[in-house]
Amino acid sequence: MKRPFVFINVAMTADGKIDTISRRGAAISSPRDKERVDRLRADSDAVMVGGQTLLNEDPKLTVKSESLHAERVARGLSPNPMKVCVITSANLPIHSKFLHEGSARVVIFTTNRTSKDKLEALRAGGAEVFVHSGYRVDLAQALGTLKELGVNRLMVEGGATLNFEMLRLGLVDEVQMYMAPMIFGGESAPTLAAGVGVERGEAIPLKLIDAEKWDDGGVLLKYLIERSE
Repeated sequence: MKRPFVFINVAMTADGKIDTISRRGAAISSPRDKERVDRLRADSDAVMVGGQTLLNEDPKLTVKSESLHAERVARGLSPNPMKVCVITSANLPIHSKFLHEGSARVVIFTTNRTSKDKLEALRAGGAEVFVHSGYRVDLAQALGTLKELGVNRLMVEGGATLNFEMLRLGLVDEVQMYMAPMIFGGESAPTLAAGVGVERGEAIPLKLIDAEKWDDGGVLLKYLIERSE
């Protein structure tokens, strides 16, 4: 495989929303799910988010548990997995939490729509920046680069546009979703996958491999992406 194993992880409401209409990273996960996500990050080589998620939420993408930090270090790894962002125009604040909080390698994939001054500032701040020539980042090429950088297991944490494009292009192997016992509603509230969408005949088929009913009222679902031979 010339790309990492890729899985999408998402917490969503019973009506399929991954955030409210305000798009500021509303809390959905239960305490148990937060522990599960922390373990997923600790077991991954890199964690990826899209540009809108980065600009709206400025996530740290770090492992919170000190014991999980210790486990990674004992395996000869950094305390946190690599942080990765895919963003068309990388106009993120130079002092963002994504860039500076937590000991982790930072990789940004962007396009020539990002100014040279901003590219220089990001690199001066310690980020490794890869610039693609097209209107958007070439996701397949980006995954190939990550593989070359030693990433074998990639966790994708949204948002909806990145999730959809990764799925549409056949770049995802597994989807894990925690469905919380709540409803947000809202036509503009984001769902697991957005983008341009597909017709019924092009729907991305999933194979359920696990389903757990939790005491917190939530449900954990795990799917493999079914591929045609």
